[in-house]
Amino acid sequence: MCLRLKEARRSAGLSQSTVAAEIGCRQSALSMFEQGDGTKLNDEAVAKLCEKFGVELPAPGAEAAASAAAWRRAAPASRGFCPNPACPSQQKYEVEGRILLKPDRTAQDPAGAKFCAICGEVLEKCCPSCGAPLHEGAVCGFCGAPYIAV
Repeated sequence: MCLRLKEARRSAGLSQSTVAAEIGCRQSALSMFEQGDGTKLNDEAVAKLCEKFGVELPAPGAEAAASAAAWRRAAPASRGFCPNPACPSQQKYEVEGRILLKPDRTAQDPAGAKFCAICGEVLEKCCPSCGAPLHEGAVCGFCGAPYIAV
C-alpha cells in the first residue's frame, strides 16, 4: 500500500512536502511511509492519502498479512531474536513515551541456532504478530507490532 500511494503521488506530480501539508503530517514521516514503514503515519493520515489518490483502503491487517505471506515465501532465513524481555542482551529505549526492546540478534543468534545464546529461550525467526520476515529494529515494518512485548 505504501508503494501504491507513492506511485499515485508521483503520477499526480505532487511533492512529498505538498501532500504532507495537505494531510497534516511531516514530509519526513511521509517519506518513511513511502519507503515501506507503515508505522510512520497514523490511520487518519493514511485514510486521507487513500481518499486523495483514489486508493482503496484495505481491511485492517489484510494487506500486512498478504505482504507477510509473500515475504515468507521469498525471503531467505535470517537470524532469530530472543522474545524474552528479561534477556540481558535486549536494548531498552523509549519512543514517544513507549518503552521498546530492540533485540541484539548478533549476540542472541550468532550462528542461526534454535535457542538464544544468552538466556536459552527459543528464538523467533519471524514477526510473532504477522509472520513477516525480520528486519533490524524493535518493531515489525509490516504490521507495526513490537517484536518483544514489554
